[in-house]
Amino acid sequence: MPTEIKVPSLGESVAEATVAKWLKRPGELVALDEPVVDLETDKITLEVNAPVTGRLADILAEEGTSVPVGALLGRIDEVAAGSLRPAPHPAPLPASGERARPGPDPGEGPADPRIKSGEAGGGRQVLARAGPAVRKLIEEAGLDTGRIAPTGPGGRISKADVIAARVPPSPPPAPAASGREVRVRMTRLRQRIAERLKAAQNTAAMLTTFNEIDMSEAIALRERYRDGFEKKHGVRLGFMSIFVKAAITALKELPAVNAEIDGDDIVYKNHYDIGVAVGTEQGLVVPVIRDADRMSFAEIEQTIATLARKAHDTKLTIEDLSGGTFTITNGGVYGSLMSTPILNPPQSGILGMHKIERRPVAAGDKIEIRPMMYVALSYDHRIVDGREAVTFLVRIKQCVEEPSRILFDI
Repeated sequence: MPTEIKVPSLGESVAEATVAKWLKRPGELVALDEPVVDLETDKITLEVNAPVTGRLADILAEEGTSVPVGALLGRIDEVAAGSLRPAPHPAPLPASGERARPGPDPGEGPADPRIKSGEAGGGRQVLARAGPAVRKLIEEAGLDTGRIAPTGPGGRISKADVIAARVPPSPPPAPAASGREVRVRMTRLRQRIAERLKAAQNTAAMLTTFNEIDMSEAIALRERYRDGFEKKHGVRLGFMSIFVKAAITALKELPAVNAEIDGDDIVYKNHYDIGVAVGTEQGLVVPVIRDADRMSFAEIEQTIATLARKAHDTKLTIEDLSGGTFTITNGGVYGSLMSTPILNPPQSGILGMHKIERRPVAAGDKIEIRPMMYVALSYDHRIVDGREAVTFLVRIKQCVEEPSRILFDI
């Protein structure tokens, strides 16, 4: 009797998902716990693994279909692991609006035969360090495995490594010959981003205040301790941990920026769960550093690195994305000189970092060239007064320009 593949629990407040991509075709072998289909919710993308070892019998929910929790996705004919043999002609993936049907696929074959034979840039040894889903991505992209730098645990190749090695990246859909436009349905994540951003504009009395920071001391601090820090903690010392620590210092002094509105009440938070915005191919996500006030600089950098890797590998969970009290976003990584970040509801504040640019500034009675960064604080004026917002950003400026203030709590 075939074993059913069903939509798993998707987390609190998430009732349905969209079938994003089938990783296996009817007739193909699947191993226990091997990913067979990707589902996309309005918060995350997750893989559904095979509940048994066998062959994928059929696909019952095609790509693009909305499916509720518990819905039937497909079925697997269970086979003893030792008796598995490759199917000679696996059926092709179902096209949109078309049922899967058995039969040969005359166009099937690896994009690069060296990948199958193990002759490309390290061959079988490299591929052995990648999971089944990642190996499939490598084959589909036709990549030379010698060009892929593994960054996953134990030297394994991750999805992010494969994406980074694709040169050029996958092109967007080509326009139809009869027109100059392409209509593509928004993903659930993109729909959710649009809804939340518009809700923030419609609900909050949002204002933005700006300041600039002389990054000289922060840069000197990082240069002084960069090698020793990385050698001891296994992670690079970046500016984000300094800004997280500076934000926590300011939040403790100005608790309204760490609060939220719930009906007619203002809820003040005595914990500091800092969201860090991460841009991915699927859209912007904001994983949360829990109890960041209890962490060292190294622990913050390690947590950020882990969350960023999970974001690019589409491995973030609902828990990773829930419950932040304040958000930091860094448009500077894309070259932004100044912007007005939009609140992440129900939070009342978001700090925007930007590109560091050397420019002339007054230093006493002299004009000097300094590495400067514009920073922005968008805030909910229903909770936060202008005085508090300006004071908050000035406190950030003081802590980053003199990082010793953070260490000595002054």
